[in-house]
Amino acid sequence: MNNKTKAPLIHITKRKVLPWYGAWGIRFAAIVLAFAACAVVTMMLTGDNPIQVYSTMLYGAFGTTRKRWIMGQEVGILLCVSLALTPAFRMRFWNLGGEGQILIGGLASAACMILIGDRLPNAVLIAVMFAASVAAGALWAFIPAVCKAKWNTNETLFTLMMNYVGMQLVAYYTIVWEVPKGSGKIGIINQNTNAGWLPQVGPSKYFLNILIVAILTVIVYIYMKYSKHGYEISVVGESENTARYVGIKVSKVIIRTMLISGALCGLAGFLLVGGTNHTITTTIANNRGFTAVMVAWLAKFNPIAMIFSSLLLVFFGQGASEISTVFGLNQSFGDILSGIVLFFIIGCEFFINYKIHIRKSE
Repeated sequence: MNNKTKAPLIHITKRKVLPWYGAWGIRFAAIVLAFAACAVVTMMLTGDNPIQVYSTMLYGAFGTTRKRWIMGQEVGILLCVSLALTPAFRMRFWNLGGEGQILIGGLASAACMILIGDRLPNAVLIAVMFAASVAAGALWAFIPAVCKAKWNTNETLFTLMMNYVGMQLVAYYTIVWEVPKGSGKIGIINQNTNAGWLPQVGPSKYFLNILIVAILTVIVYIYMKYSKHGYEISVVGESENTARYVGIKVSKVIIRTMLISGALCGLAGFLLVGGTNHTITTTIANNRGFTAVMVAWLAKFNPIAMIFSSLLLVFFGQGASEISTVFGLNQSFGDILSGIVLFFIIGCEFFINYKIHIRKSE
């Protein structure tokens, strides 16, 4: 009797660490397959030529000078929020409160513009707005950080609930400052005087925002990769017990890192209110606090790689609006295409980390 056990037809083993070019090669192949899958879905659901759909998306994102500047602005703000969340995520502190921290930072800027906009020179007012927004965002992150450090509360739920508190605060002050009364919105703040509006630098009003985020990207990259604080964040993220063993004060690192995370989200609120929208609404963050989670994860918390993941997600957002207009498709169709691409990109991480073996025939 033959008791020999047959090897399974397919088995999976953990890969050794792939070189960077191997990992990015798999990701590139996943993106190509994703676009092919999107083409098939497009033909099946709409009957439209997928090449025309893709060219329309490209035109929607990059077709004119104005579209390119808007694209750059959207990428910059999303990247700013992603950079803000990165230190916390590297520490395994799941900060889902970016939305609320942006709102509170934007509310602080709007308050400065409304309450003291006519009392200070514009340069001083902008400096005050910047300080107030950064401090407000840091405070909004400080509260869950202290509770986590002292009482080990669940940071995911805590930061998530803080979003709704921030949203209601913005809604309250929208009614307090509404113009005209009964409209339910503030409208453009200081439209006649431009007090608190960031100055136009370069060829577009969006250029200053993009420049600030570009500088911030380099700073965060250096901070995370080469600074002592960045090293401590990595150690705490790997193991809090190991961090304590080597003399790192875990509570101090948690609080300090969340202050930085909240402050950078507050900066995003400042850029939105002072540099782009010149008003405050409950929807000004536009779900960037949640989208930034995906951006940071796709880039493996690498600030430089986040530029490309931000560009990819914003491209689909801008392109979806264009195809819905040109082809008369529902906005949800663009979301379907985005979902397919994200599915392939996320799924390819499996093949980066694991190898599939198929049993050879005897």
